[in-house]
Amino acid sequence: MSTEFLSALSALEKEKGIDKSVLIDAIENALVSAYKKNYGSVQDVRVEVDDTTGAYRVFAKKTVAETVEDDDAEISLSVAQKINIAYEPGDIIEMEVTPGSFGRIAAQTAKQVVVHRLREAEREIVYEKFIEREGEVMTASIHRVDKNNILLELDGAEGMMPAAECIAGERYNINDHIKVYVMEVRKTTKGPQIIVSRTHPGLLKRLFEIEVPEIMQNIVHIKSIAREAGSRTKIAVHSEDENVDPVGSCVGQKGSRIDRIVAELGNEKIDVIPWSMDPIEFIANSLRPAKVLMVQIHESEKAAKVVVPDYQLSLAIGREGQNARLAAKLTGWKIDIKSQSQIEQALFSDDDTQEQEVDDDLEYDSFFDDDINMNANNVEDSAGMDIMEDDKLEE
Repeated sequence: MSTEFLSALSALEKEKGIDKSVLIDAIENALVSAYKKNYGSVQDVRVEVDDTTGAYRVFAKKTVAETVEDDDAEISLSVAQKINIAYEPGDIIEMEVTPGSFGRIAAQTAKQVVVHRLREAEREIVYEKFIEREGEVMTASIHRVDKNNILLELDGAEGMMPAAECIAGERYNINDHIKVYVMEVRKTTKGPQIIVSRTHPGLLKRLFEIEVPEIMQNIVHIKSIAREAGSRTKIAVHSEDENVDPVGSCVGQKGSRIDRIVAELGNEKIDVIPWSMDPIEFIANSLRPAKVLMVQIHESEKAAKVVVPDYQLSLAIGREGQNARLAAKLTGWKIDIKSQSQIEQALFSDDDTQEQEVDDDLEYDSFFDDDINMNANNVEDSAGMDIMEDDKLEE
């Protein structure tokens, strides 16, 4: 191999960060395979490449034997002792067997090895770069759109957004720039596969961290997120500083901060909810913008039953149960919503109360179960809510 070839290896070492010695070692191993393949040899051989001159030599290992039965694997004692008188039967001798016509094969093999290793190294570099960026938001350029996936260019690498991770109804056009959440980086035989998402709750969290300095400064904390991408999201926030309004910080002056996030997500509606350690208060807040009159909880079952004014019932439940469903996801509690008139009818009538279904994931037991001893609270929202607690409700 020429000195120019070795100089090229040195340049690759600096440019791609691939150790030259690793490439030399790979070339030596490849030349062993090439030698055996092209010369039909089954000998135990090794190849040595001089990393300064580029010279290469092939050595075959042979066992010293008094009687030679296999010329490829053995050497007679008399021949061995001509090399070194100290050799005895059973010793291993390395003999140079470099063929004169091996140069062209060696050069082609070395080139193939370097190209292969270079491709592997580039893939490894991409993998290491993006594995550290899992859970981050990146700006991507749309490269190709098909029925199952969207291919994107991500900082010099190719990313893939499966159809399930696309926001329903959102239009994706080639060369558009969008923000995506790096969900997973996988190692595959074809190189690293970068999976991104537009529906992951982590995207919303990262966008709030970018837009709200108080979150980056750990003054305001995001406690939980419930998202139905493209439609509506509820996010619960809490401030460690009593002088900082967590909801106001996230919304911004005249909605400036949250408007930028809403625009990035295709006008997805976002409700910012004040988090509370008190589950009763948190559940009441989670049903905003509906006004809540009373919350009754069963801690052992993580179940809550909520009373709202009659005119607020549809608002509390939401279209197709969305508001109640998101509130349940946000709080981690099963929520059953009743109107005030339903409760009054249950109190003063022996008739069975007709249940209002909200979502299959929510529980709808009778409001007055004899075996449930719950706390009942009157809860009003932030526009002047009074919170009062009774020991229990009695039928």
